[in-house]
Amino acid sequence: MWLRQAFFRWLVPAAFLLPLWLLVGWGVFQGGWAILWVLFIAIPSVFVGQLLLTLLTRSRPSVRADRAVSWWDVGGFTLWHGLTIAVGCFIDGAFGWLLTAAIVVGIGLVWLQLWQLWSEAKGSGARFRETIAWSTVPGVDEPAPATRAHEVIVIREHDARE
Repeated sequence: MWLRQAFFRWLVPAAFLLPLWLLVGWGVFQGGWAILWVLFIAIPSVFVGQLLLTLLTRSRPSVRADRAVSWWDVGGFTLWHGLTIAVGCFIDGAFGWLLTAAIVVGIGLVWLQLWQLWSEAKGSGARFRETIAWSTVPGVDEPAPATRAHEVIVIREHDARE
């Protein structure tokens, strides 16, 4: 449970630290004109993508209640963040493969978050509608529930003879 809670707390700082790592990695490992790609494509993409994934993850009721992500989230974010860090190392010969894998895993992670959100919302919505509407309204074939006259109790505060 502590690992899932740690990932829950890591999601927001990751939106700032992963793009920063791409800039630092460019300065340490690459140099040159790749800075334009890093500044105008990589950093905004990772920043917006991580914020979107954080929003989708934290919008699930189970994540809000437990303040912990699911094991699917742990696996997906570990893979995506690892690939993003590897892309920031600008490894010759592997850069294209790592970038492609990071993009594919990022898109897959968005679909994973949407699937989990839909699964949780679908179950809770049906139960909510059933408790509010369907169980309180009698159906067409059902007779209305029997009603009986209520007992009335009258309490007099003073006697009428006085």
